[in-house]
Amino acid sequence: MHHPKNKACGARFALTPVALVAISLLQPVGVRAQGADEPAPALKPSPRLRENIPAPVRNQLPTFVEGDVVRGRPDLETIVEGDAELRRGDTVIRARRIEYNQADDLARAVGDVHINKAGNIFEGPLLELKVDAFEGFFSQPSYRFIRNDAYGQAERVDFADEKHAVIRNASYTTCQRKPGPSWMPDWILRAASISLDQEEEVGQAKGAVLSFKGVPILPVPSLSFPLGDTRKSGVLPPTFGLDNRSGFETTLPYYWNIAPNRDATLYPTLMSKRGVDLGAEFRYLEPSYDGMVRGNYLPGDRLRHMDRWGFAARHSQGGLRLPGLGASSLALNLNRVSDDDYWRDFSRNSASLTQRLLRNEGVLSWGWQDVSMTARVLRWQTLQDLTNASTAIIPPYNRSPEFTARQVRNNLWGGLETYLEADYTHFTHSITDPLQALFPTTPEATQPNGHRTYALMQVSRPWQAPGWFVIPKAQVHSRYYDFDGRTAFGQGSASVTVPTFSLDSGLVFERSTRLFGRDFLQTLEPRAFYVYTPFRDQNRLPNYDSGLNDFSFATVYTENAFGGNDRIADNNLLTLGAATRLLDPNTGAEAARFAVAQRVRFKDQRVTLPGGTPVSERLSDILFGASVNLVPKWSADTTIQFNPKTRQSIRETIGVRYNPGNYRVVTAAYRLQRSLLPGLQGSEQLDVGWQWPLNDLWGDKGRDLGPGMGQGEGRWYSVGRLNVSLRDKRVVDGVLGLEYDAGCWLGRIVVERLQSGTESSNKRILFQLEFVGFSRLGSNALEALKENIPRYQFLRERSVAPSRFSNYD
Repeated sequence: MHHPKNKACGARFALTPVALVAISLLQPVGVRAQGADEPAPALKPSPRLRENIPAPVRNQLPTFVEGDVVRGRPDLETIVEGDAELRRGDTVIRARRIEYNQADDLARAVGDVHINKAGNIFEGPLLELKVDAFEGFFSQPSYRFIRNDAYGQAERVDFADEKHAVIRNASYTTCQRKPGPSWMPDWILRAASISLDQEEEVGQAKGAVLSFKGVPILPVPSLSFPLGDTRKSGVLPPTFGLDNRSGFETTLPYYWNIAPNRDATLYPTLMSKRGVDLGAEFRYLEPSYDGMVRGNYLPGDRLRHMDRWGFAARHSQGGLRLPGLGASSLALNLNRVSDDDYWRDFSRNSASLTQRLLRNEGVLSWGWQDVSMTARVLRWQTLQDLTNASTAIIPPYNRSPEFTARQVRNNLWGGLETYLEADYTHFTHSITDPLQALFPTTPEATQPNGHRTYALMQVSRPWQAPGWFVIPKAQVHSRYYDFDGRTAFGQGSASVTVPTFSLDSGLVFERSTRLFGRDFLQTLEPRAFYVYTPFRDQNRLPNYDSGLNDFSFATVYTENAFGGNDRIADNNLLTLGAATRLLDPNTGAEAARFAVAQRVRFKDQRVTLPGGTPVSERLSDILFGASVNLVPKWSADTTIQFNPKTRQSIRETIGVRYNPGNYRVVTAAYRLQRSLLPGLQGSEQLDVGWQWPLNDLWGDKGRDLGPGMGQGEGRWYSVGRLNVSLRDKRVVDGVLGLEYDAGCWLGRIVVERLQSGTESSNKRILFQLEFVGFSRLGSNALEALKENIPRYQFLRERSVAPSRFSNYD
C-alpha cells in the first residue's frame, strides 16, 4: 500500500475557543439564531490539554503518523519513510524512517531521530520505544530538558517509563552554546550514569565530576541534584564561611523528605575554633496544625570550655474539640539556650535564638457563642552580661498562668456596642541573686510577685455617615492585687477602679483637583478627640506590664497614655488633628497623605510610672506625618515629633525608596531620637540599603528579563545595607556584597558585620557559587542578602514551571 506524499493515514481537527466563537457567529442563512432563553454552549476542559495526561486518557489516545511514504498492514504494522512523524498525546517522534508495530506498541526510528516528550527533547541516530509505556532506549543521544533548560550528550539513554530514565556516560549543563568551535561551557557535570526521576524531580549522578572553567572542583562518587522545585532526600551542597568568633565554618546538610507534609534537615557544622555543632530541624504540616522543632548541641566548646546548646519549637493548631470548651486552638513558642553568651557566639543559628529575651509561651484559646477565652503561660529567659551593667536588661515578668475572657457585642438596642474583658494573671520575675547587684533600686528588683485580676467594661454608641462620625464611649477599668509579699509601702493587697469617658468625632470633605498634570480626589479630614479620666492614685501600686506608649498617630487618638493594665492615666485633654489625602479617582489608590495632630491638656497628669514625674505641659508636642507615592518608582514616608517650646524635634523618622525597575532599588531611612532624661544620650542613625547593577555606571543598562530572570549575562550587581550611628560616627551593622551573573552561573561574595555588644561585633565572609538549574556551593550568602536588604530580588528564581506547550512541535 503506497501513498506518495500522502501526509496522513489518520486525520484530526482542533478548534480553539476563538474559532468556536467565530463559527457560532457565522451561521448559515436560514438557521435560527439561538434564543435569549436558550443556554449558551459551554466550553469544557479537555484532559488531553493537561500538563500531565491521565493514564486512563492516555490509553485511549489515537496514534497519528505521516510522511512522504506510508505503507503497512492495518492494525498490525505501519512503516513511514521520508520526513516520518509519529504523534501520540504528548509524545512526538520524527525520523527519516519509522516502523511502528501496533500489536506491541513498539516504534523503531532510524536516522536523524527527534523525540519530544512533554517538552523534553532527545535527538540521535536510533530509537526503539514502546510509545504508550515509554519504555526503550536511545543510542548516542543529545538531550534538553524543559524544566531547567539543561542539556547534554550521552552514549545511551534507557527509558524505564515516561517519568524515569538512565543516561549512560553523560554530560549535563545549563550553559547555552555560543558561536565558535573552541567554545566550552563554564560548568559541566560528567558522570558514568545519570538517573532521572521526573516524578520526584530529582537526578542522581554516579561517578560524577563537576568542572568549573575547565577545572574539576567537586569529584563525588554519587551526587543528587534537583530537576525542579520538588523536595528530595539526600546530602545538600556544603556551605563554607569565615567567622571572627568561630573561625572557619563548614556545614554539610542532609535533607530527609519524610513525607509530603513532613521533613527534617541535619546541620552538622565544623567550627575550627570551637568543635562540631550538631544541628537538626524537623517540620510538619497537617490540615489543622503545623510546626517546627530545631535544636543545636556543641559538646565541649573549646573557647568557652563547656557544652553549648539551643532549642526552638513552634506549634500552631486549630480545630480542636476539647470537652466542655467547644472549638479551640493551641499555640506553642519555646526557646531556650545553654548560657548567657549564646546569642553573642551563635547569632545565626536561629532568628529566635539571637535575641536576648527568649520567649517561652503556650496559649490555649477557645470560644463560646460571642465570648472568646484564652489561657496562657509565658516565661522569659533573659541573657545577661554580668560584667557590664550598662548593657543589662531588666527581665520582664513571667505570666504563669494568665486567663482572659472577652466579649464583643454590636448592633444592640439603640445602636449600642459593648466590650467586656476580664483577666487573671500571676506575675513572677526572674531576677536571681547575681542580678540584684545590677538593679539594686529598680522596682522590678524590690516589688513582690503578685496576683492581679482586672475587669474592663466599655459601652459606645457610634453615629456614622459618609461625611462624618461621632463616637461617644464610656468605660470602667477595675483591678485587684494580691501580693505574694509586702510592697515597699507595706501593702499585702490593693484595688483601684478608674472610669473613663471619651468622645471621638471627625469630618470628611472631598473635592476634585488637578496637581502635577494628574487628576486627584482630595480629602480634608479634621478630627477631634476628647477624653476625661479622673485621678485615682495608682503610683504606689507595683508595675507588672505597663509602659509609656510612643507618641504617634497610632496612639494619639487613644484614651490611655500607658500600655498594659497597671496604669490608667488621669486625663482631661483634647486631641485636635487633621489629615488630607490625594486619591486616584479611578482606583482609589492613595498617592499622598499629610497629617498633623496635637494634644491640649486642661489638667496635669498625676499618674506616672515608677520613677516618673507628672505631666504638666498644657500643649503637647506636635505630630507631623506624610506619605508620598505619586509615581510608582518613588515613595517617601516621614513622621516628626516637634516640641514647640524648645523649637526642636524630639523624634524624626524619614524614609525614602527609589525603585525604577527590577534589580534596581535604593532605600534610605534617617532616625533621630533625643533623650528626654538628663544624663542619657539619644540616638541618630542612618540606614541605607541597595541592589543595583554596576554595569549602569558604564552605560550598559542590560535587558530586563523579568523578576527572577536577571538582566542578561556578564553583569555585576552591588548589594548592601549599612546602619550608621551618626552620633558615634561608626557603623553599627553592615552587609556589603557583589554578585556576578554569567547566565548559567552566579557568583556572590558578602562581608557581614553585626553588632553583638557595645564594644563587640560578629564578622564573617561568605562566598557562594550558584550553578543555575543545578546546585549552589559555598556559604549561604543568598540568605544573608534576603534577610538584610529591603526588596532584594533573586537573580534566578523561576516562579512558574514552563508548560510543555511552550516547546510543542
